[in-house]
Amino acid sequence: MTAPDSAATVAPVDFGRATRAIRLGPLSANLPIRVMAVSFLLLTVAAASAVVAITIGKYPISLGEVYQALAGGGADFPRTVVLEWRLPLAVAAVVFGAVLGIGGAIFQSLTRNPLGSPDVIGFDAGAYTAVVVMILLAGSSGRWTLAGASLVGGLATALVVFALAYRRGVQGFRLIIVGIGVSALLGSLNAYLITRADIVDAMTVGFWGAGGLGHLTWPILTPSLVLAAAIIVAAILLSPALKRLELGDDLAITLGTRLVAARLSLMIVGVATVALVTAAAGPIGFVALVAPQLARRLTRSPGVSLLASAAMGAALLACAHLLSLAVAAVYAAIPVGLYTVCFGGGYLIWLLIREARRHGGLR
Repeated sequence: MTAPDSAATVAPVDFGRATRAIRLGPLSANLPIRVMAVSFLLLTVAAASAVVAITIGKYPISLGEVYQALAGGGADFPRTVVLEWRLPLAVAAVVFGAVLGIGGAIFQSLTRNPLGSPDVIGFDAGAYTAVVVMILLAGSSGRWTLAGASLVGGLATALVVFALAYRRGVQGFRLIIVGIGVSALLGSLNAYLITRADIVDAMTVGFWGAGGLGHLTWPILTPSLVLAAAIIVAAILLSPALKRLELGDDLAITLGTRLVAARLSLMIVGVATVALVTAAAGPIGFVALVAPQLARRLTRSPGVSLLASAAMGAALLACAHLLSLAVAAVYAAIPVGLYTVCFGGGYLIWLLIREARRHGGLR
């Protein structure tokens, strides 16, 4: 019995999308080339928007002066304006946008629903409520205190939403509806606390609640950047478990995934993204909702990508920051969070209509 001719009998194998291995120390991943290309372009847009944003203000600065300041040269005053006043805001826009994109990608993957972002489900509102309580009732405004309260508030809200939505399992659409209801209740509580507060404290919370980057300085931003780096590393480490969960619980268990531990870890990281941004800059809405879906459409990938979502989030918030500065130069200063809400609100309406039609109405 002769062996068959392998060249004649073995069918060609379709390896799917072209990928490339990325290795960083002990970490490695195979990423589709299109995802990497789109992410690179989005990060380029984010960086370009951040650099242009540095030139805009009451004291105009040219791109050449920005380059000289970043290189350690130039006159003293322009260098101070660039490095001490405007660079922290530009860096915060890029980093916070990337962090929000990661949080949105995690929750949309866990819920398997494009509406599953922290600000829609109510985790953003929970983090905001905790900060409002700390400022108005406890009289505490320390950065670390607010950061801790924001994280606790977000996690507590997440547990409440999951508990209320649980019915022989957690369905993504039911989770969204419950989250919207909880978010509305928390919004009412926030409004009540603000109306009962001292006028100065109420104005402070009101301006902070609009979500802005203008107050950030290096002493305030540096701890946030450290925490953001830790969140990004944790998301990278958990990304294989997230991919396995997307395949379904049965297959994920077969591949060795501990479902409860994986979901809990991912939920903590996802809530931490919102808590970090809320504590540092106030609630910046809808970036986490929009970024993963826009990135998915550009990359044409079957699921959400953490890398592309982070790049899209960075680009969106950097562009929103640039727009806010351009408008402030000719009209009035408007917090960047209001721009993201205006853009994201229209996107949310379209997404709600599409999801309602897909499910045959809200039920």
